[in-house]
Amino acid sequence: MSAAPAAVATHGEAEIKINRLWLFAAGAAVVVNGMFPALWVLLTSLKTEGELTRVPISYLPQDPTFQNYLTAFAAQPLARFFFNSVVVAGLSTVLTLLVSAFAAYAIARLRIRWKNVILSAIVAVSMFPLISLMVPLFQTMRALGLLNTYLALILPYVVLNLPVCILILVSFFSAIPRDLENAAMIDGCTRLGALFRVVLPLTAPGVFTAGIISFVNAWDEFLLALSFTSSMQMRTLPVGITLYQGEFAFPWPIISAALIVAIVPIAVVIVIFQERVVSGLTAGGVKG
Repeated sequence: MSAAPAAVATHGEAEIKINRLWLFAAGAAVVVNGMFPALWVLLTSLKTEGELTRVPISYLPQDPTFQNYLTAFAAQPLARFFFNSVVVAGLSTVLTLLVSAFAAYAIARLRIRWKNVILSAIVAVSMFPLISLMVPLFQTMRALGLLNTYLALILPYVVLNLPVCILILVSFFSAIPRDLENAAMIDGCTRLGALFRVVLPLTAPGVFTAGIISFVNAWDEFLLALSFTSSMQMRTLPVGITLYQGEFAFPWPIISAALIVAIVPIAVVIVIFQERVVSGLTAGGVKG
């Protein structure tokens, strides 16, 4: 009689091990799929042009060199491109968080009619393809005299990143008990004071998540940066990297070195704030 329960238990343990094995294999596939391209670019940046075209192919650089990085900074104003990307992505992220915090707080706390309609409209706006907005945005920036300036990129980036940031923050603000804000206002805080001193600190994971998403989107954006800036001194990294290729030449080691320069800041930011981002995404998914 005791053999049956033991067999069932053994079968259950085997099934758990198989499920864990499948999960591990799926996780490994995702990691390899995500990390292999970046690793390949890194290895390519350490190779010479001759080694890159050698047959049979060598996966690891036989004689690693950092000359490609020096050439990348010498051939184009890569440092200027980097600075422009930091300014544009940083300022647009700050403005996006500020505006989205006010908008999300109003939707979550104030008595506004048609809240669901407003949120649905925000989602609908976020689905517009960027290419459909190019002509009106370009005409607006030209009419305002903002072409070839930081504002020509910062303002559109703020508008494009607002929908997702508002949706993230609304879910977090709605989960904060109103009693905490009421207690703060009884102690002398204004409503804005309660927002900045009580609500935002308690929803830090959501704020970090929205900020990281906004920063990465602005850092990687190419189409607007190409269309709204024509001066070499105003190019951002995604556009500046394309200037290394010639009509008939593609110096892949140098391009790879420039790509690594562009990838490293994003990787560092994600590594530093990964716990807050993951907790923000999971908490937002549960509370929303």
